Amino acid sequence: MEPSILCYLIPSLIMFGCGVYGFITRRNMLAILISLELMLNAVDINFVVFNRFLYPGEFEGMFFTLFAIALAAAETALVIAIIINIFRMAKNLDISEISKMKF
Repeated sequence: MEPSILCYLIPSLIMFGCGVYGFITRRNMLAILISLELMLNAVDINFVVFNRFLYPGEFEGMFFTLFAIALAAAETALVIAIIINIFRMAKNLDISEISKMKF
C-alpha cells in the first residue's frame, strides 16, 4: 500500500514553519543561514513529492531538486565566506550590531 501524500507534506510544512520562525526570530547570522537552509530543504522535499504523485514516471522534480541543492550549496559557501569576513572585522555576528556599523 502506497503512503498518502500528506505523510510527506506535513513534515515538509513543519520544517518550513520552523525555518520561517528561526529566520524571523534569530539575530545571529549563522542561525539565520541555518533557518534559510531548512526552508530550502522543505521546498526540495515538496518538489520531489509533487513530482512523484503527479507525474510518477517523470524525473523533472528530481532534477530540479538536484539543481536547487547545488545552488543552495554554492549560496551557503558564499554566505559563510561573507560571515567570516564580517566576523573578522566586527568580532560580532549579531544582525542589529552589524547594521549599525559602517565599513
